[in-house]
Amino acid sequence: MGKGFYISKPVAIACVVIAIAAVSTIIALSVVYAQEKSKSEVIPTPDPSNPPSTTPSVPKEPWQHYRLPDSLLPVSYNVTLQPWLVPDADGLYIFKGQSTVVFRCVKETDLILIHSNKLNFTFFGKYHAELRGLNGAAAPPMTNSWLEVPTQYLVIQLSSMLKAESMYELYTEFVGELADDLGGFYRSEYTEDGVKKVLATTQMQPTDARKAFPCFDEPAMKAVFHLTLIHPHGTVALSNSLNYEGQNLTQTSFRPTEVMSSYLLAFVVCEFDYISSVSDTGVLIRIWARRKAIAEGQGNYALNKTGPILSFFEDYYDIPYPLNKSDQIALPDFSAGAMENWGLITYRETALLYNPSVSSNGDKEWVLTVIAHELAHMWFGNLVTTRWWNDLWLNEGFATYVSYLGANYGEPTWNLKDLIVINEITGVMNVDALASSHPLSTKEEEIQRPEQITALFDSITYSKGAAVLRMLSEFITEEVFTKGLHSYLDEHKYSNTVYKDLWEHLQMAVDAAGINLPESVEVIMNRWILQMGFPVVTINTQTGTVTQKHFLLDPDSPVDRPSPFNYEWIVPITWMKSSSAPEKQYWLVEKEGSNPEMINGANEWLVANINMKGFYRVNYDSENWERLLTKDVPVINRAQIIDDAFNLARAKIVNITLALRTTTFLNKEVEYMPWEMALSNLGYFYLMFDRSEVYGAMQAYLKKQVTPLFEHFKDITANWTKIPENHTDQYNQVNAISTACISEVKGCKEPHHWIPANLRSTVYCNAIKAGGVEEWDFAWSMYKNATIAAEAEKLMSALSCTTQPWLLNRYLKYSLDPEKIRKQDASYTIVSIASNPIGQPLAWDFIRANWDRIYNEYGGGGMSFGGLISGVTSKTNMLKQLGSATASLEQWVDENKQVVFDWFLSETSPSL
Repeated sequence: MGKGFYISKPVAIACVVIAIAAVSTIIALSVVYAQEKSKSEVIPTPDPSNPPSTTPSVPKEPWQHYRLPDSLLPVSYNVTLQPWLVPDADGLYIFKGQSTVVFRCVKETDLILIHSNKLNFTFFGKYHAELRGLNGAAAPPMTNSWLEVPTQYLVIQLSSMLKAESMYELYTEFVGELADDLGGFYRSEYTEDGVKKVLATTQMQPTDARKAFPCFDEPAMKAVFHLTLIHPHGTVALSNSLNYEGQNLTQTSFRPTEVMSSYLLAFVVCEFDYISSVSDTGVLIRIWARRKAIAEGQGNYALNKTGPILSFFEDYYDIPYPLNKSDQIALPDFSAGAMENWGLITYRETALLYNPSVSSNGDKEWVLTVIAHELAHMWFGNLVTTRWWNDLWLNEGFATYVSYLGANYGEPTWNLKDLIVINEITGVMNVDALASSHPLSTKEEEIQRPEQITALFDSITYSKGAAVLRMLSEFITEEVFTKGLHSYLDEHKYSNTVYKDLWEHLQMAVDAAGINLPESVEVIMNRWILQMGFPVVTINTQTGTVTQKHFLLDPDSPVDRPSPFNYEWIVPITWMKSSSAPEKQYWLVEKEGSNPEMINGANEWLVANINMKGFYRVNYDSENWERLLTKDVPVINRAQIIDDAFNLARAKIVNITLALRTTTFLNKEVEYMPWEMALSNLGYFYLMFDRSEVYGAMQAYLKKQVTPLFEHFKDITANWTKIPENHTDQYNQVNAISTACISEVKGCKEPHHWIPANLRSTVYCNAIKAGGVEEWDFAWSMYKNATIAAEAEKLMSALSCTTQPWLLNRYLKYSLDPEKIRKQDASYTIVSIASNPIGQPLAWDFIRANWDRIYNEYGGGGMSFGGLISGVTSKTNMLKQLGSATASLEQWVDENKQVVFDWFLSETSPSL
């Protein structure tokens, strides 16, 4: 699944104007999040329609456990559902259903537990279901049945035992609400040609299939699904598999699915249109969306890229695509970015639709990488599924990593494999450098409840998972990595695994290739997945000594989580001594090591972690730092040196002026990655010093550094009349203009009649920032009438740029009104407002005042609490709210304020 909460890459890049001044202070984010997360478990008002939980702290009965017993295994489901796309007499949208699940008894039991949530059952006599024996087996009579609301079970007690190895079927009839909560079987609404349209769609992952029909709703409970949808005239029904031909126009039955987990089931009833093609291997590819979006060609880019990316993954895994069709559908309301339902992938509109006239190159990249991410899951996650959610990192981390490979194949001139460093790795290193981080993999028993599962969908799971798998692929080579993947997928297809199964197959591939590692794949990788954090590697080029230490942004923060490895890693260190010298590798297997080859000669310099292949930071002796500041190192490492130095300075490992000096070359730099990294890190300084005399000196320095970049892009675009040809140049053009406008470079705000799509966010934001209510209302009208999701997203973000508090407060109120802001966009809107320094305290107060409502009405799928809390927490809020937790932060500001001010002043004062 695509990440639950994020501001997509295109919007993140385009909104540098507001983001530079509002980068969150990562040191304390986790503290606030932990506080709010704990509140979220006790503050919400209980649903009066459900009885209070009677589940004791130590469960005694089977139905008081959140995990299913191992006595029953599903074989197949036969489900018929009928959604009503108009409200009933009570104003509710509902669906009716009936389900027959065939299951095998593995161990004798007189108890049936099957998941069910928010379903109202038809009674058969005194009971919620009917049980029948198959193949001559006798079905014991029921003695009791009830809904165990806290653990979300339908519980059925029997008068005698179900027999081991016998087959049975359980029949139920039920009604559910087709709510707008973005989970299970839910409704989405949109307007087309002035007419309100309603569609029914699904989002099952991780634990919401049970909201659509009773099921054994765990990943290891794979089964075949037979589905029939009864739907209104004029609508089309879609599901994971193709429908049978010749069905009644209002009843569509689908061919059986492959054996799969319940969370991968999907179905949609809508009035959409589609475009289609057939891949080279005969796979039917269809892109579904609103009729107007299809007519405008917004699905063409996705259709053109899906076939090649599917072919790439068939070659990469060396296994044919397991299905005969790939439907992809863009939904107006969807909580995540996308969902890898097998054969019917669901997307937000911004993640599948692209209109070249108004969509930026970042929008285009987002569509490409999300498609690649979801298609990667068709094998890794769907064909082979991890046994339980504690290994979610393997599923999502892997898809995130290889999505860059698939996208790179789709657009080979974009150099996307390098952008994983900016898009995924550096950001998650800041999160993982907190004492409150968590390991990638945990024990199964630690992840039980649905809310614990949902909490796993975070940046550690996706981005750190991708980073460590990328590192593994690099040190065993991609060829060996893919051979191990093939054997892993081939052996475990249509079944479930744990992470050790992958290590086993990769080890076999390593052994077959004769690759020499200091330890086994499992021993090396367990250090990276079973303990949180990562090391800072310090290389002394005078002595050749190499050491490692757990890196923490706040070195004084206590680490309460124990580590089985004492926070030491087996580190693959890649390094080189000049831009033309060959790359070498050294393994640091203990806390300290020595490598004489790393001793510098008189005119030599050394840079380590080439292209940031490894998940660690690098520090050097002072002499090597001085040499690196004057040398032309590879572009990714130029970005890495900036990021490492700033983070080492925040951790009090190096002097703050060293970090600032890594930016002095920027007035000669035109590449995107170093500039993006510098702006990201300088944003922390903007946040820390925005109300002091440092701010003016910092502005002057930034103006001096960005002016040559601004002029460079003015030249290569013929005075802004052309779009740069290079993909990352288009990103850096946005950086140049945004930063130039912030620092008041001459010519930045000159009016132009033509606004390229890449610059619309910047222009919109500056216009609203400089205007008043008239400009805001005009932009709001544009947003409400936008028919292209990418354009609506740009306007939605720009509306938060106003400097008038009352408009920001009004916008905050709009964010919780589904008639004005879709539920899927509520978090995004609030965080965008918090990105505005004026909006930071307003957003924080708004969340606290509306916490009950946010939790109860948006907690099911429309809101990510981790992203929300992190996004609205500013320096000011943290200083007021966290007290002693920010003592080190305040100390850092006090210690560095004068030094930073003097440095900026010295860099901008005229030479005498």
